[in-house]
Amino acid sequence: MLKRRRRAVAVLRKLLTCAICFIALLALLSVHLHFFPSSKVPGFSDSHKLPAQREFKHQRLSTENSWTQEIVPLHLSKAPVASRKLGSANLVPGLDKLWQPPSNRDFLPCVEPSFNYTRPVESRGYLLVHTNGGLNQMRAGICDMVAVARIINATLVIPELDKQSFWQDTSNFSDVFDEDHFISALANDVKVIKKLPKELATATKIVKHFRSWSAKDYYEQEIATLWDEYQVIRAAKSDSRLANNNLPLDIQRLRCRACYQALLFAPKIEALGKLLVDRMRSRGPYIALHLRYEKDMLAFSGCTHDLSPAEADELRMIRENTSYWKVKEIDPLEQRSKGFCPLTPKEVGIFLSALGYPSKTPIYIAAGEIYGGDSHMSDLQARYPLLMSKEKLASVEELEPFVNHASQMAALDYIVSAESDVFVPSYSGNMARAVEGHRRFLGHRKTISPDRKWLVRLFDKVDQGTMKEGKNLAHRIIEMHKRRQGSARKRKGPISGTKGMDSSLYMQAPHPPAPIVAPALYVVAVRQLQRDEDGVLIIRVLVVGSGIEGQEGVVIKQSRRRE
Repeated sequence: MLKRRRRAVAVLRKLLTCAICFIALLALLSVHLHFFPSSKVPGFSDSHKLPAQREFKHQRLSTENSWTQEIVPLHLSKAPVASRKLGSANLVPGLDKLWQPPSNRDFLPCVEPSFNYTRPVESRGYLLVHTNGGLNQMRAGICDMVAVARIINATLVIPELDKQSFWQDTSNFSDVFDEDHFISALANDVKVIKKLPKELATATKIVKHFRSWSAKDYYEQEIATLWDEYQVIRAAKSDSRLANNNLPLDIQRLRCRACYQALLFAPKIEALGKLLVDRMRSRGPYIALHLRYEKDMLAFSGCTHDLSPAEADELRMIRENTSYWKVKEIDPLEQRSKGFCPLTPKEVGIFLSALGYPSKTPIYIAAGEIYGGDSHMSDLQARYPLLMSKEKLASVEELEPFVNHASQMAALDYIVSAESDVFVPSYSGNMARAVEGHRRFLGHRKTISPDRKWLVRLFDKVDQGTMKEGKNLAHRIIEMHKRRQGSARKRKGPISGTKGMDSSLYMQAPHPPAPIVAPALYVVAVRQLQRDEDGVLIIRVLVVGSGIEGQEGVVIKQSRRRE
């Protein structure tokens, strides 16, 4: 009898234990699911593929003010480079680390609008935009003008691309970007039309130079009041017209959606870009090198290191004869010592060798015509024979529609650079910052940003014979760049006393740094379980995005739920 009672008690204990475990599991699941606005959490674990360019879109939910999206940006794959099958270069022991992306520290892109975000109300007028600069300067300006149109309650007319700058590109918006997708993707944010209505063609327009780095108040108080007198406002320039900081969170998110979701390249550019990526990847993992060593760059910056006197004079004359370049007298030695000059092709070769990349590494040269041609590329070519470019990867017939259009050619370089296993810019210009920002958005793909100011000091020692290439130089360069590989970091915001230009929205560089990936609340992982002294279960979870006190990024929050 006693044995039966003991058995019954043991069985009862087991049943109670199972019941308690089951209840605890239900509590955990209920807390975990409580945080997620959607069962689909953005991720980057899918295998490598180049998705259809329409995959990255808004989807309406049951309520008019709620959005979800699958994070599949543009033409670009959503898989991190680490998840792809790397080629034979990684079979050599130790080389795999050269291709591994940095930790994303659980950062995810969160750009959907907040719950109180509304559809655009009735427009007060039309905003015409004349963009200026190269491809990536125009892209950033267009995204800012989308936000401005939202702020001043305007209908945005498809922007006019710059045809007068150094590049003399005659491309229209629809030649470079997917016009129809741009209009439809922003339907819940801003009304966009292709042309100004005929009845307003002869209407009086005010041409306005919007103040640089302006906040929301400027547009609401000074620009929006122009609707009382005019039906059409024309923005004379688009670059840097909107501050990067201290703006409403929904405006920042809108800029990101415009940049990474709405502003796709034209289908013909997407198609050839995909083809170039496939042809590069057939050779194994590759580096995309943005070699900013074209004539216009060197003339503008005044950088003449390793150039002949005749070449330096030619660049000086170009600078003096280009009216919209304001600075004419530049000290090339001072420019270089401060890190304001692009690395030369020879210096890039030394840099990559010191980092440990073997000579058989495929390198895609994302650039226009290199100044001096083979004479300045010989050192880099000797170190890395597998130098490729769009001209080498594509046939004459495939490139023919693009060759006389600088913006379209730059778009091809952008695609191959964003998709590369490693991206290395020789200079922190507009494209370098735009690509690095996009790669952060795609999951912090490896982007090595050379510290030019300190590198030139080492390179000068090598030239002077006081230091040799080898372990010592390699060790110093590797240590110098451990924290310059595109890993996640906190966005600091503007420096006190500036115009809010620091901490760029889309870009990453010494100035301005880091893209915003506008936050929303997403639980990424349960970090810790414990009870407080009152017996309340405390669940610590990792949350991406907060908006609390204007801070961006990963925060740790507590959620309490009684069992």
